[in-house]
Amino acid sequence: MTNRTVFFVSDGTGITSETFGTAILAQFDVKLRYVRLPFVDSIDKAIRAVRDINEAALTDGNRPIVFTTLVNAEVLGVITDGCQGLLLDMFGTFIFPLEAELQLKSSHHVGRFSDVSKSKEYQERIEAINFSLAHDDGQSNLDLEQSDVILVGVSRSGKTPTSLYLAMQYGLKAANYPLIPEDFERRQLPPALKPHQRKLFGLTIQPKRLSEIRNERRPNSKYASLENCLIEVSEAEAMMRRAGIRWMSTTTKSIEEIATTILQEIKPERLGY
Repeated sequence: MTNRTVFFVSDGTGITSETFGTAILAQFDVKLRYVRLPFVDSIDKAIRAVRDINEAALTDGNRPIVFTTLVNAEVLGVITDGCQGLLLDMFGTFIFPLEAELQLKSSHHVGRFSDVSKSKEYQERIEAINFSLAHDDGQSNLDLEQSDVILVGVSRSGKTPTSLYLAMQYGLKAANYPLIPEDFERRQLPPALKPHQRKLFGLTIQPKRLSEIRNERRPNSKYASLENCLIEVSEAEAMMRRAGIRWMSTTTKSIEEIATTILQEIKPERLGY
């Protein structure tokens, strides 16, 4: 297997370059080593980055792949002139053609999170995260009318990580509520959820996979037994069908896929798309 190092070089957090770069590289069946170089916002830091890239080239015997989202022309120039790697300048690839097409100059703003304290969107995202934490696993019924989406499903079906992803990535106030044996006995949704039915979205999971996940937490318990998981999943899906709740299986889905499906179905008013 070929040894090759991939660098993500940014004057900010590097989230943009890493997300884009890993998505592209996932198309190739090759073993790669990833190195993040965030906050490269000065000539000195750029020189150190070039040194790291060139050392990797010598060690691997292959030139590294370098994804950059550097805005400062001088800093980018140091990387461009000095590094012995395949340089993929993502801003140069996309921003310059857009400037020409829109006949506008981009802000060339360094870092997505600069002046974050003045960002309304950032503050809303923090509020959404706090809301989702406060309304995790049915901890609170207060202010559910403020929620953008309420996830329901049996324990360990993926509600909590999906709620937090929706809050952190999209600034959505995502509550989640577990469906438990008492709900199945009543054959009704928890009373606190009924006024918000249009915001409900259900998550389910294959019983065998659910049993595996629960056994990691509570081995050899009734809670984790396959028999109990079969019953809970069957009852939860029947309840969601009766209530007309949209739902999906999380068994083979990533958090990103689950969240995207929810956004397509719920279409929260907070988002403009």
